[in-house]
Amino acid sequence: MNLRGTMMQSFHWYTSNDGQFWNNLAQRAINLNKAGFTGIWLPPAYKGWSGTNDVGYGVYDLFDCGEFQQKGTVRTKYGTKDEYHNCIEALQNENIQVYADVVLNHKMGADDKEYVNCVTVNPFNRTEHTGSHHDRNAWTKYSFPDRNNKYSSMEWNWWHFDAFKEYGKIFKLKGKHFDTHVDKENVNYDFLMGCDLDFDNEQVRGEVHYWGKWYLDTFGVDGFRIDAIKHIRSFFFKDWLDDMRNQSPDLFAVGEYWSYDLSRLQTYIDQTQGVMKLFDAPLHYNFHLASKEGARYDLGAILNNSLVKENPFCAVTIVENHDTQPLQSLESLVEAWFKPLAYAIILLRDEGYPCVFEADYYGAHYFGEKNNVKYEIWLASHKYLIDIFLKVRRTHTYGDRYDYFDHHDIIGWTFTGDQFNNNSMAVIMSNNKYGTKWMKTGRKSKFYHDITGHVNEKVKTNSDGWGNFPTLGGKVSVWIEVP
Repeated sequence: MNLRGTMMQSFHWYTSNDGQFWNNLAQRAINLNKAGFTGIWLPPAYKGWSGTNDVGYGVYDLFDCGEFQQKGTVRTKYGTKDEYHNCIEALQNENIQVYADVVLNHKMGADDKEYVNCVTVNPFNRTEHTGSHHDRNAWTKYSFPDRNNKYSSMEWNWWHFDAFKEYGKIFKLKGKHFDTHVDKENVNYDFLMGCDLDFDNEQVRGEVHYWGKWYLDTFGVDGFRIDAIKHIRSFFFKDWLDDMRNQSPDLFAVGEYWSYDLSRLQTYIDQTQGVMKLFDAPLHYNFHLASKEGARYDLGAILNNSLVKENPFCAVTIVENHDTQPLQSLESLVEAWFKPLAYAIILLRDEGYPCVFEADYYGAHYFGEKNNVKYEIWLASHKYLIDIFLKVRRTHTYGDRYDYFDHHDIIGWTFTGDQFNNNSMAVIMSNNKYGTKWMKTGRKSKFYHDITGHVNEKVKTNSDGWGNFPTLGGKVSVWIEVP
């Protein structure tokens, strides 16, 4: 991870399934580097149970990255294994780190059924049985016949899992227990979907360790984005990442612990001894609320209860991701008018590691369905302002920082710069109407202009290095010294 680096989530839930994703992203590598991106989070590269329609989170075979005729296709939604490899090389050749998406919680799309003994559990209290143990013919056997033991000869059977889901019901296997040290939602949130891996099983842990090393050796990625960590025993990832870093000492890792409760994120960080960063879901939720409430929201509290405020070293800051976009289960859209303000907050400060969402950068148009209702969605591109923020992030977020989060409607902050390159800066935003704020840049009698173009006048600081910087209603202005 580079100083003042910025990563991009390179996909969204409705990214085209035409198989050209890896090729198209490889062609964008040069421009992404020029824009200032230093890391790219790639989608899950392995075969999902729904073949070319699978985003990758319905993982079937971790060893099939578009190489074998499985689930009706050789390629994945994104392309073939060779194209994936070429994409990684193209990005790394532009000095962009590559972060692979890791889905270890579950498997889906079993190859055969097995007779198992199981019991249903209350979906809202996973520790409570809602019936008696009974025999059932369940889809729990994964033999990967078309891979034919290449890379790994392990077959997965019912004893490698602790629970599975069929017909909307969760079945816990006899003699199995849900993991401890998982999220407390639904009393115990070990089970999420599919066939849930049993990390008490030594063979399961061994195979997941083996796969991780194989993946690093095969593709040479620079890091991992780890999915659904709140459903997996926290201690596992401390051991797993320590093992991965024996092979790749500088390996980056960020985990998805989707909770708006900051205390739960802090507890996880403590349990794993800070072995990975976490996405700042509470900050995203602040953005969501601020965009919905408009002038009623207290902008001065926008960072309250966020990970980046309380533990910035462990925070990856986001505005949106694939799960929060419209029609998804965690839908919590940040309205378009507020996104420039949110991106200024994560990109134009010196705390956290910001992540730009591809659909916010390039825009997106897609069709989807929710509750049997079909929708057409348009997401606006914010590339123009994000590119400005990325440039200024690399040049003007240095020196002392002064925060002015002291008003309900208008907030701002400044950087004094390094005092050698005329790179001081003042950022101001409003969620209500036009306003101004006196802020200190430390640069005496200097002229500043708003590089966003929202305000056309110039501001001159006084003999004490203070200036009265304006912005428009519902906008953000970024004032830098006039050369």
